[in-house]
Amino acid sequence: QVQLVESGGGSVQPGGSLRLSCAASGSIFSIYVMGWYRQAPGKQRELVAAITSGRSTNYADSVKGRFTISRDNAKNTVYLQMNSLKPEDTAVYYCNLHFLNRDYWGQGTQVTVSS
Repeated sequence: QVQLVESGGGSVQPGGSLRLSCAASGSIFSIYVMGWYRQAPGKQRELVAAITSGRSTNYADSVKGRFTISRDNAKNTVYLQMNSLKPEDTAVYYCNLHFLNRDYWGQGTQVTVSS
């Protein structure tokens, strides 16, 4: 069983920055993929960014050049640095871990971008 604990969400003005963190614990080994999804009201959940254990990354087109995903394998922690935030980035952000053909999810953290 894997547990994911998220932190770092909040409210920020357009152009501001936030850093999300997600720490994984439980019976987990070294080869897994972690990522961030988001869901805005009335919209489907979408992939924001993902990173493999080898640190290969993938980003949604809407966040390329603004967001950076990284991980600390020793701590089983993934980060999402979000810069130049826009109102359309407002959503609940969910941490995801994919391991042995199963998906594990965090509880979600709210990110609100408004003036």
